[in-house]
Amino acid sequence: MTPQILPTTMNDRKQSSMDSEKGDAMLIRPCRPRNRPLITGFGVVALCYLLWSAASRYNVFHHICGTHRVTPVTITQERALVPLEAHIMSKCPDAKDCLRMMVLPTMQRVIDKVNFTLSYIGTPTDNDGVECKHGPDECMGNIIELCAAQQYPDPKTYLGFTFCMTQDYKDIPQLSLIEDCALEHGMDFEKLNECALRDDGGFGMQLLRNSVRRSTAAGVTKSCTVRLNEEIYCIRDDGKWKDCPNGPGVNDLVIAVEKLYQSGERV
Repeated sequence: MTPQILPTTMNDRKQSSMDSEKGDAMLIRPCRPRNRPLITGFGVVALCYLLWSAASRYNVFHHICGTHRVTPVTITQERALVPLEAHIMSKCPDAKDCLRMMVLPTMQRVIDKVNFTLSYIGTPTDNDGVECKHGPDECMGNIIELCAAQQYPDPKTYLGFTFCMTQDYKDIPQLSLIEDCALEHGMDFEKLNECALRDDGGFGMQLLRNSVRRSTAAGVTKSCTVRLNEEIYCIRDDGKWKDCPNGPGVNDLVIAVEKLYQSGERV
């Protein structure tokens, strides 16, 4: 190992001190930047572009997804209404019982799930007319009630009117009864009268003819016959319930309607 030689003279010490200061100065002197203005400019521009692009993408994404909640779309399939039909004669006491005991209370509970039709029973004649079991007065009563359904197609309205008439079925088709029932259920008597007499009675007779033909095509002969989903559900005849395999109760009919409505089964 070579021994360190200390400076022995003032000049040596000065020289040594100068050399030391020079060495220290060389260690702490900052590096001079190389003269690359073009490259530096491109670098700054590139950095700024990258920062701007990132910020823009974030803002766009935030605008599209961050400030708008995605609302789930619920697709509901509308169920078909269940066919429910009552076949009556306007001057029949069984029609009164049937409407009061089964049809009206059932409709109050399932009116939004059924397609209700009120049809009439009679016998088509060769001269394109209709014969009614309880005579011409019943035919006129049938026509008045069909006009009520034609002019006021909401079942809540025309069923109420029909039941009002049927409660006093022996008085059908007295003018006072028709006027009272029309007033009670918010109907214009003049509209009912005009419907029944239109075309010299031809329009009202056509309504009755079509309704009777519908009942005949369904094989219905007894008032009152209730059909559900185009099949006979229950019959009220001679003051008794007949051919009611599910029972004549309102709950029984409501349950049957609900099952058909939920299942979607139709004839």
